Amino acid sequence: MNKPNIILMMCDDLGYGDVGFNGNAVIQTPNLDRLASNGIRFTRFYAGGPVCSPTRGTCLTGRHYFRYGITHANRGHLPTQEITLARMLKSLGYATGHFGKWHLGTLDANYSGKANRDPARNYAPPWARDYDESFATEYAVPTWDPTRDIDQKTGERLDRAWASPYYENGELATENLAGCDSRVLMDRALPFVEKAVENGAPFFATVWFHAPHAPVVAGPAYRARYAGYSEDEQHYYGCVTAVDDQVGRLYRTLEALGVAQNTMIWFCSDNGPEGRTGADGRHRGSTGGLRGRKRSLFDGGVGVPALLHWPGFAAPGRVVDMPCSTLDYFPTIAEVMGYEMLDDRPIDGASLLPAIAGEMTERPMPIPYRFISQKASMFDAPTIAMIDNRYKCLTNLSRDGREDLCFDMLADRAETTNLAAQQRERLGQTRETLREWLRSCEHSHNGGDYAEPFEPVAPFEVVTGDWP
Repeated sequence: MNKPNIILMMCDDLGYGDVGFNGNAVIQTPNLDRLASNGIRFTRFYAGGPVCSPTRGTCLTGRHYFRYGITHANRGHLPTQEITLARMLKSLGYATGHFGKWHLGTLDANYSGKANRDPARNYAPPWARDYDESFATEYAVPTWDPTRDIDQKTGERLDRAWASPYYENGELATENLAGCDSRVLMDRALPFVEKAVENGAPFFATVWFHAPHAPVVAGPAYRARYAGYSEDEQHYYGCVTAVDDQVGRLYRTLEALGVAQNTMIWFCSDNGPEGRTGADGRHRGSTGGLRGRKRSLFDGGVGVPALLHWPGFAAPGRVVDMPCSTLDYFPTIAEVMGYEMLDDRPIDGASLLPAIAGEMTERPMPIPYRFISQKASMFDAPTIAMIDNRYKCLTNLSRDGREDLCFDMLADRAETTNLAAQQRERLGQTRETLREWLRSCEHSHNGGDYAEPFEPVAPFEVVTGDWP
């Protein structure tokens, strides 16, 4: 096959139920819906982690984030020793570009807007990670006027700069930074695509939108589309539709350039929607009925909307019900490219190429999870999990297994009925598999997969048998 152009699009904190192609009847996402109907829609697609930074690492490496120390948002960074999609594709003659949120390290060795970050030690910008061109922020920005600060309690615009600025190819960006953030970053992505096509080069682009991560602010025209809803709903729904408009703009550009038919477009979210929806209505993201939200290993925290548009390969109208993950991007694209890894480091994802071709309906390996936070913030989900074709097992690996959960995900996607008592043998086997996997992660974390000496930013987090 010809080398396809590759675009990985991702929203930030978008819920499984926040798009039309997953049944949302309020939020307008016609361009995403069209891509889904003309390609493959994934019904059981999982973000690699329940928060931002960890998932982003899985997208680029195919490896679980505990292998290289990006255990939480704003913790750790992407090591130079990791083989990423950008590195792989650049070695194969691709132009590489990143646009939007980065969240895999600091962008200035002398500055980070996060007080707990060591900017020099965690310096890992996209331009030092095999991207030819980039327009990036270290972490979240307001989704309208992204460089202007905002009072996150009142929504008042403040007369000072937001603490996470945009960097354009390593320099502070100073122009075209007002208005819709999704448009602002797409204004940089499109010239990159046009330049690559003009030069006759295949291209790889990560387009990582900030929306609908807080601060959630929609412009007046987008709010007007949802005038019958509350102010919070107007902002949330409006900024999701703003993303969709830019997706449509990108696709129309691909068509005009004559490369749409040879472009592989993936879309997903980095985790489930933020927070508990309370009486104040501050959190409007929808899990589509799935249990938990962001930071939880229940499906509401890691189950996300996803599609693949790839003319000639992803058959229009196809639905894939097999569990799939952002961990699978790297091995899938590697198989498409015929790329051979330079060493035998563990890859936690699986190639989806047989599933895309309709030749695989069951996942060949389970999806592993580990995320350590307080019980309430995880919506009472244990801290370690494994998902296979039918069952999800969750545990803290305590001695007596009092926290263990097991769900039949085909019969009980909402995770309401714990089958731990009936599935003791399965849980026992899964717990042992997880222990072995964690030993492998610790080996990786301490540099065991790399040829050269490596010092991790922080010690490997041990399993405690309980929530922090």
